[in-house]
Amino acid sequence: MSVLWSVISFLAALLPLVFVHELGHYLAARFCGVKILRFSIGFGKPVWRLRVGKDATEWVISALPFGGYVKMLDEREGSVPEHCLHRAFNRQSVGKRILIVVAGPLANLVLAFVLYWAIFLNGIPGLVPTVGEPRPGSVAAAAGFRAGDVVRSVNGKDVSTWQDFRWEMLQVGLSRKTVSVDVMRDRTVRSLQFDASTQATDPGETDILDYLGFHHRRGDIPAVVEAVSPGSAAVKAGILRGDEIQAVDGQPVSSWMRLVEKVREAPGRELALRLRGPDGDTRIARVTPDAVKQKDGKIIGRIGVSPRVPEAQGAAYVVHRDLGVLEAFYRALIRTVDMSMFSLKMLGKMMVGELSLRNLSGPVTIADYAGQSAQSGFISFLSFLALISISLGVLNLLPIPMLDGGHLMYYFAEIVMGKPLPDRLMELGQQAGMVILVFMMGLALINDLNRLIGS
Repeated sequence: MSVLWSVISFLAALLPLVFVHELGHYLAARFCGVKILRFSIGFGKPVWRLRVGKDATEWVISALPFGGYVKMLDEREGSVPEHCLHRAFNRQSVGKRILIVVAGPLANLVLAFVLYWAIFLNGIPGLVPTVGEPRPGSVAAAAGFRAGDVVRSVNGKDVSTWQDFRWEMLQVGLSRKTVSVDVMRDRTVRSLQFDASTQATDPGETDILDYLGFHHRRGDIPAVVEAVSPGSAAVKAGILRGDEIQAVDGQPVSSWMRLVEKVREAPGRELALRLRGPDGDTRIARVTPDAVKQKDGKIIGRIGVSPRVPEAQGAAYVVHRDLGVLEAFYRALIRTVDMSMFSLKMLGKMMVGELSLRNLSGPVTIADYAGQSAQSGFISFLSFLALISISLGVLNLLPIPMLDGGHLMYYFAEIVMGKPLPDRLMELGQQAGMVILVFMMGLALINDLNRLIGS
């Protein structure tokens, strides 16, 4: 995937989220009668500006598009004419100030809900949650799972797709609960249990299902290429859409899964693939799989191709459920709440040391995911937008000075004390908040560089 495509996708995701966040502050301030001096997307030197409205509010696009701000009339930032004092932010009641501050993160959460609602109205596509042969010695094997089991629920929550199964198991793994999984086997529902409290898994460090020994059963899909990722090892080797991969280093390949196994075992080592094109001609392509570092530290090979699934086989393990307006609304609301709570739990466990700080991601990783999701399709990109919007909303609600949550902390202290906190105390808080944010951003960037070097 090209760097340019990732950067474009990153900006296409970030700028709307920043705009919505600042629009929340702006609309709440207007509702409370506060005068808005500037609405800026980005920081630094303005590259475009426009003054509109009776207040001559300045709408600005600035050079550094990594955030934004709404500048309000405030006596702490300059002199205010006496006839405008009632419109200064610092003269508003504590309730109004809380509303203005919380409106930004709330706008991000509302946006995520709307995006999820649109996604669910489009229907829920996914893989039928059919379990493949569990890895020997794994938790899944010890719990009694068998190849062909179809998952129905996890701790009483219905599961309709493999993605649902992964999400429910991720939440269970984070909370270290006992897991009860209902599966359909031989037309009979069976309940299988295991204790997740003994599993020292880090949701950000490994795929929870792979860690527990689960993998999806897809059947014997032919090793025919449907798509080739731009810039991948497959592109460099001349592998094309429609090519059937018949052998690897002279050994016949009977299915797509067998091909995946061969490629994963050969990171950085040249492989000779015998290909048969759509016209029946055969040829040899030499490809060197990219060495990809997984979250658990294991290095695997990847060439950047995806399989063509025969329609008859696809229908056996692909499901698409259409939802009505109200059911989509309900599911979107639940998904937004669940994702918000999950994000808070992740952050909390990182702060107390139960989860690795390597889970923090910076702009490089986000740009990479943005590019991947955009390449995967419009619905995938909307899901990515919803996830990042929730992350932005939740992060801004943390009680850290410099963030919206830090201001809320000051205002709630003001309610308890009956008067604003001393200016000197708030200045010290802002300085401490700056140190914390610089540390978090630096750590996220280091994590990005480690992932980049590892891949």
